[in-house]
Amino acid sequence: MLPGPADTPPGPRLEAAVAAVAAPDVVFALSRDGQRTVRCGGTAPPPPVPRERLRYELGSASKAFTGLLLAELTRSGRLSGGEPAAALLDPRRRTDREPITLAHLITHTSGLPGLPRDFFRRALPAWHTNPYARYADERVVDAFLAYRQRRRPGTHWHYSNFGVAVLGHALAAATGVSWEELLTRHVLLPLHLDGVAPHPGPAGTDATGHRRDGTTPTPALDAGGFQAAGAVRGTPEDLLAFVEAHVRPSPTPLAAALHAVRRPVLRRGLGHRHVHTMGWFQHPTAYGPLYFHCGATLGQQAFLGFCPGTGTALVAACTRRFRARDTFVATAYGLLAEP
Repeated sequence: MLPGPADTPPGPRLEAAVAAVAAPDVVFALSRDGQRTVRCGGTAPPPPVPRERLRYELGSASKAFTGLLLAELTRSGRLSGGEPAAALLDPRRRTDREPITLAHLITHTSGLPGLPRDFFRRALPAWHTNPYARYADERVVDAFLAYRQRRRPGTHWHYSNFGVAVLGHALAAATGVSWEELLTRHVLLPLHLDGVAPHPGPAGTDATGHRRDGTTPTPALDAGGFQAAGAVRGTPEDLLAFVEAHVRPSPTPLAAALHAVRRPVLRRGLGHRHVHTMGWFQHPTAYGPLYFHCGATLGQQAFLGFCPGTGTALVAACTRRFRARDTFVATAYGLLAEP
C-alpha cells in the first residue's frame, strides 16, 4: 500500500504507484468525483502508441463485465438467474433435482473446479503461448455436461474460471445470441465503451504482454472457450468509464443493473468477512464498501475497483505477469483504499 494524506493530489500518488511496479508498461487511472488523473510509465521504452491509448487484457477482471451482463438480462426479464445451466445447454437433458443455475455460476458456488479436469493435458503443448486456445467452446460445454456434482450447488464457494465460462455459453444458449454479441449489445454500447472488446484489435492497438522476467513478450490472449471468464480488454479511459458507472449508476441506461451488482449475494469465512456480489469482491472501509476485481493473463495484469463512499474509481494495468505476491495488486488496492 502507498499511505498518504487525504489531501495529497492524485498525480504524485499515481506517479509513485507507477514507479513501484517494475513492468515494461504500467498505467494507473484514477477518478475522484468525476475528475480523472492518468499516469503511465514502465521499464521499457515508450511504445509507438501512447500507453494510455493501448488496450490491456483484463483476464479474470472480465468477470465484472459478465456479471453486469447477467444483471442486465435479469433486469430486462430475459432471464431470472435461476435457470439450470445444463437444461439451457442441452434441452433434452433431464434436469437434476438440485441443478447448477446461472446464479451459482457467477457467484462461484456451482461446485465446479477452477478448470475442467482435462484442461491441463490439452493446454500443455501451448502452455507458454496460448493454453486456453486449445480448449474450445464445445469442449467447455461438453466438460460441464459430463461433470458429476460432488457438492450441492450453493453450499460451497470455490473460485472457478470454468463456471463463468459455462455461464457465457449458457447465456448464449438461452438467448440465441453469442456472449460477445450480448456483451456488446447490452453493456458496451449502452455505456459507450468503444475502447473495450472481448477480442484482440488491429495491429498496434493492444499492449504486448511479457512473462515474469519482464522482457520475453507473449502473444495476445486467445481465451478459447473461456471468453466470459477472461477475454475482455480495454483502454484505460474506457475501463475507467466502466468503473465510474458503478460509482454513480443513476445517469446511465444500466442504472438498475449497476445497482444490482453492488448488492452482497454471498458472505463466507470467519465472521462472514468475505463478501461477494454478482461480479465483485467487496471489502469494508471506514468510508463504506470497496469493490474490486483483479485479473491476469500469460503476460499482463489488471485491477478494477471503486468505492462509492469516496466517489473513487481506479483502473490499473501492466504488461508483466508477476508471481502470486506482487507489488502491482497491493499498490492498486492501496490507492483505492485511501480516503
